[in-house]
Amino acid sequence: MSIASNNNPSVSSQRFWRVLIYTTLIVMAVFYLLPLFIMLLTSVKTLDEIRDGNLLTLPVQWTLEPWKKAWGTACVGLTCEGINGYFWNSIKMVVPSVAISTILGAINGYILTKWRFPGHRWVFALMLFGCFIPFQIVLLPMSQVLGFLGIAGSTAGLVLVHVTYGIGFSTLFFRNYYEAFPTELVNAAKIDGAGFFRIFWRILLPSSAPIIVVTVIWQFTNIWNDFLFGASFAAGEHAPMTVALNNLVNSTTGVKEYNVDMAAAIIAAAPTLLVYIVAGRYFVRGLMAGSVKG
Repeated sequence: MSIASNNNPSVSSQRFWRVLIYTTLIVMAVFYLLPLFIMLLTSVKTLDEIRDGNLLTLPVQWTLEPWKKAWGTACVGLTCEGINGYFWNSIKMVVPSVAISTILGAINGYILTKWRFPGHRWVFALMLFGCFIPFQIVLLPMSQVLGFLGIAGSTAGLVLVHVTYGIGFSTLFFRNYYEAFPTELVNAAKIDGAGFFRIFWRILLPSSAPIIVVTVIWQFTNIWNDFLFGASFAAGEHAPMTVALNNLVNSTTGVKEYNVDMAAAIIAAAPTLLVYIVAGRYFVRGLMAGSVKG
């Protein structure tokens, strides 16, 4: 039987395609990760070694000084205090933005599927339309709103901007997810006397972990990586990490320190990379969980 199976053309064909697929995936993964590998190598080399050596060679003298300088003493614009302050600015911006937009999106999706009202489809269509509005169109009206509220150029202003722009996406995710949730459970809770928020907190929200993960990853990535809003609505010490990284790379102090620039870029990308490593596999699961109906 084993000899027959080894001579079976279909088995040989399956092995060939399996090897081909895995080989292609490995080659593509190496090609995709090559820039990150070069960045890591460059960030632990001295400047002399960077100028004289090959990008792909391992460092002769390993050093963490570029990382220390990027974090604490590198010149960002006119100040030379590193990127640590701007890193925490992004943390203070992204955490409330993601939390608020996720909660509001969950409540909106709950209302649009389980507490429908006349015209709810039009409301959802308008919110969905907001997802496709280019960033550049809202710059002027948003700046006027922030100026009127007195929070222009601040972290609070950026939080408001990202929450406003993210509600459309978070509502879309939760609305599609709750569309497949059994309405009978909600109706039974209403008959038992449960109110609006009790049903939401006790029935829908505990079963919403997959779509919460999707929304958090989506919002966190978009908000952390945003440059346009950060450059437009924050300045100076309130600037987020992306703006600080741009200023660091473009600051001229006589010597171009590629190792410091690479270390700062890796630090800036680390949070989103960590989020995808920890929770990335749940992202597709959450999307598929809300794709049955809606």
